Amino acid sequence: MASEEASLRALENLMTEFFHDCTTNERKREIEELLNNFAQQIGAWRFCLYFLSSTRNDYVMMYSLTVFENLINKMWLGVPSQDKMEIRSCLPKLLLAHHKTLPYFIRNKLCKVIVDIGRQDWPMFYHDFFTNILQLIQSPVTTPLGLIMLKTTSEELACPREDLSVARKEELRKLLLDQVQTVLGLLTGILETVWDKHSVTAATPPPSPTSGESGDLLSNLLQSPSSAKLLNQPIPILDAESEYICSLALECLAHLFSWIPLSASITPSLLTTIFHFARFGCDIRARKMASVNGSSQNCVLGQERGRLGVLAMSCINELMSKNCVPMEFEEYLLRMFQQTFYLLQKITKDNNAHTVKSRLEELDESYIEKFTDFLRLFVSVHLRRIESYSQFPVVEFLTLLFKYTFHQPTHEGYFSCLDIWTLFLDYLTSKIKSRLGDKEAVLNRYEDALVLLLTEVLNRIQFRYNQAQLEELDDETLDDDQQTEWQRYLRQSLEVVAKVMELLPTHAFSTLFPVLQDNLEVYLGLQQFIVTSGSGPRLNITAENDCRRLHCSLRDLSSLLQAVGRLAEYFIGDVFAARFSDALTVVERLVKVTLYGSQIKLYNIETAVPSVLKPDLIDVHAQSLAALQAYSHWLAQYCSEAHRQNTQQFVSLISTTMDAVTPLITTKVQDKLLLSACHLLVSLATTVRPVFLISIPAVQKVFNRITDASAQRLVDKAQVLVCRALSNILLLPWPNLPENEQQWPVRSMNHASLISALSRDYRNLKPNAVTPQRKMPLDDTKVIIHQTLSVLEDIVENISGESTKSRQICYQSLQESVQVSLALFPAFIHQSDVTDEMLSFFLTLFRGLRVQMGVPFTEQIIQTFLNMFTREQLAESILHEGSTGCRVVEKFLKILQVVVQEPGQVFKPFLPSIIALCMEQVYPIIAERPSPDVKAELFELLFRTLHHNWRYFFKSTVLASVQRGMAEEQMENQPQFSAIMQAFGQSFLQPDIHLFKQNLFYLETLNTKQKLYHKKIFRSTMLFQFVNVLLQVLVHRSHDLLQEDIGIAVYNMASVDFDGFFTAFLPEFLSSCDGVDANQKNVLGRNFKMDRDLPSFTQNVHRLVNDLRYYRLCNDSLPPGTVKL
Repeated sequence: MASEEASLRALENLMTEFFHDCTTNERKREIEELLNNFAQQIGAWRFCLYFLSSTRNDYVMMYSLTVFENLINKMWLGVPSQDKMEIRSCLPKLLLAHHKTLPYFIRNKLCKVIVDIGRQDWPMFYHDFFTNILQLIQSPVTTPLGLIMLKTTSEELACPREDLSVARKEELRKLLLDQVQTVLGLLTGILETVWDKHSVTAATPPPSPTSGESGDLLSNLLQSPSSAKLLNQPIPILDAESEYICSLALECLAHLFSWIPLSASITPSLLTTIFHFARFGCDIRARKMASVNGSSQNCVLGQERGRLGVLAMSCINELMSKNCVPMEFEEYLLRMFQQTFYLLQKITKDNNAHTVKSRLEELDESYIEKFTDFLRLFVSVHLRRIESYSQFPVVEFLTLLFKYTFHQPTHEGYFSCLDIWTLFLDYLTSKIKSRLGDKEAVLNRYEDALVLLLTEVLNRIQFRYNQAQLEELDDETLDDDQQTEWQRYLRQSLEVVAKVMELLPTHAFSTLFPVLQDNLEVYLGLQQFIVTSGSGPRLNITAENDCRRLHCSLRDLSSLLQAVGRLAEYFIGDVFAARFSDALTVVERLVKVTLYGSQIKLYNIETAVPSVLKPDLIDVHAQSLAALQAYSHWLAQYCSEAHRQNTQQFVSLISTTMDAVTPLITTKVQDKLLLSACHLLVSLATTVRPVFLISIPAVQKVFNRITDASAQRLVDKAQVLVCRALSNILLLPWPNLPENEQQWPVRSMNHASLISALSRDYRNLKPNAVTPQRKMPLDDTKVIIHQTLSVLEDIVENISGESTKSRQICYQSLQESVQVSLALFPAFIHQSDVTDEMLSFFLTLFRGLRVQMGVPFTEQIIQTFLNMFTREQLAESILHEGSTGCRVVEKFLKILQVVVQEPGQVFKPFLPSIIALCMEQVYPIIAERPSPDVKAELFELLFRTLHHNWRYFFKSTVLASVQRGMAEEQMENQPQFSAIMQAFGQSFLQPDIHLFKQNLFYLETLNTKQKLYHKKIFRSTMLFQFVNVLLQVLVHRSHDLLQEDIGIAVYNMASVDFDGFFTAFLPEFLSSCDGVDANQKNVLGRNFKMDRDLPSFTQNVHRLVNDLRYYRLCNDSLPPGTVKL
């Protein structure tokens, strides 16, 4: 015993030293190694048992329990049965003796260790494991301990980790399911007993589930439920012990509900009891009493009570989240809705808005979250099921939801409720689409609720009604979606507005437009307050109150302009004529506002509070342009109507818009406003395309400004947009006009001179510009290349999907610049930033204009690139130039992807050199690098090469396809095919999960389209190599996220030759597996059933993988020298 005691003292000292601040990392590592070695010794557990019963040191206890955990989970198979019996008897005794005095984390860990033993040995060797738990629960002294054991059992046994065989996992689940009814009965009893014991009045028994048809239930759904008498009882005041027991019981229920199926075991009395406890969350009175009585003890009690409500709602939500509801459970579900809505009525009950909000503020935040989750689940999962009952009072439900939404105390809570409305609106929209006949009836039922929702959401985004809350929103920090809190708030609100607009267009418009008008009046009235002072025009509004009101009005106008823009899509298409006058009213107002802003130059005006009002004025101006841009599709439809009637109204709309846009296209205007103007110009040129656009003086002004060499260049983004617009005005065919009226010759000349002006400096660069004798500094050359290519590339990209004529003209204008680029390319091959831009340009040319470039020139470009990218150059780019160098190679491979996809014979001669480049030059450089750079593009190129040039490898003759099965098709270029396949195989051995997923998809696609797995060469030499690699990946769990995809791929490969798979491959695979003995291999083989359908086969694969890992784990845990029989 002395040695045990001495060991204990030594261990306590070591632990104290380990956790002491002064201990060095080096010493900590030494101690750790010492402790690990001690734990590995056979019989170390006896010492640990002594430590546990004799020490008060938390660290020592935790260490001792970790030794037991390791023993049970990793070495149990090798522990002598006598020792196991001793451990099974000692640990529960220890728990019973000390559970009251142990710190909670030690007690919980000890419970888990005992449950781990049950996981391995129950019921065969540890038959009283579960009965013991039930006895603990039933004995009042140990009820809490029993509940902790029960919850741990549910967590560890219902969804065990992978250190068990599949058969054992299934057995455990079945054993637990057999106990569910008993357990739920016990938990119901505990909760009911506590409630009844503390209740003021005796509880009446709940109605039996058979009484009352679901119709009655529904018609009273929002009246007091049948158990209202119970639900109206005052909530009992629980003592701390009862509170603790109830919270443990509810935690157990929540976990049990997460995996047990909905069935009669979940009785109405259990549900009613859970709802009793859900009331704790919305009982403010108890909290108030706690705070009035003042003592901290009472406050804590108040919080605990709130926690019971949260736990009860968790149980309810677990049941709600199950989509599959058996018929016999539907009535219980209705009862649940009834009781929850009763709670919702309690929470939102009051006519005075402030008290509802203050009540919600007083409730526990987690309780509100759970309640919102309940409402979300109700709308998303169950509404379509419940709404089909004609008695369901859906409008009353929406009224409650409305009150709940608009009295939320936090922004996050409000966002969550808006999500629920969005789900409801989506549900309504799809319901109407599927039952167009009933559209009117459905809409009439909900019309009032929707109009109310729309009005309130609009009020919520306006400072006029909601200033205090809106000013709390952050409008500077960007979140993961690159938007600020304010932008997110506005966007989510506008989505709701748009969905209502889709359902009730006239109502929505008549609600929104007057509000917009009001704010526009203020904005348009600013002109009278502008005075001219020495430093320029100034806004003569200086009183602090007036400035604040103006700020709010401008912010609201900006939001409402976004709202009006968001609704543009509901005026076009089939409803164009019906809603024409509304849309015209909007567009005319927008045109007037944009012109007004540009004419009086509000963006340059001095104001009393420049840091606030100036950004407001700029924002309103920018938003008015953006809103007008949103109506470009409407304008395009008007254009085609106007073309028939040749209306003057349309012409004046477009001309006035151009008068508003042109003054803003200058370097003197703030970027935000400049870019809005440029985007509007692009939409007019691209989407609307009026014939007369080019003849408008304002447009010609823009042409002159952009082609004038002396004019100051706009910021890059704006310059690109304006050039795109001008190019599109000349290149895009006018709608509704025959080919002979398109005036191509004149437009072609104008386009050539536009491009000539834009590329003037670029075309003057000479290939020797990069050599030492150059006249211009290298940086200036780079700037010219960057500025020109960014514009030209954008022009080509935007024309690539257009008619042949447009692309032809575009290429004629660009021809000289393209030839200059090719001549310059070799000179800049070592400047990876320049090469990157040049290859981007060429890639865009190949994608959009390869037909126009013609075969000889395209061949010349490809040949130049192939010559330039030698192995040395590739190695330099990939290995030494970092990400830019890799990007250059990736762009080059992308260009080759376009080349190999080209149908016909034109580029086929390049295939051998492209494959050689991939396999002999690029692949060896990147194959062994862990970095994913270049790999994805290389494998995509290899896939496209195979996919689009299958006959380069497999010569399929008509005769062979007629005699299918008689003759195998001829194979050509076999070495190249084998090398490509080997590269794919190698990629599955690397850790990069994205590459793995991509390449697996490529192989599966080649099999679907070209029957890859069926080809003789694949079947005979590669098939089972691939299956082997994929199975190994599953066993090593290195790509767990792709388990399902890998399983399907293994099935598709095996299904080519099931007989070979079952008789040859599987036995061979098992015999080559290390870490398992012959008997275990036989069991694994026997358990793999010879199923040939996909679900069963993949299930067998996952079973094989799980059990193989489990056997290895068991074998690793056996003590050395163990004899296995």
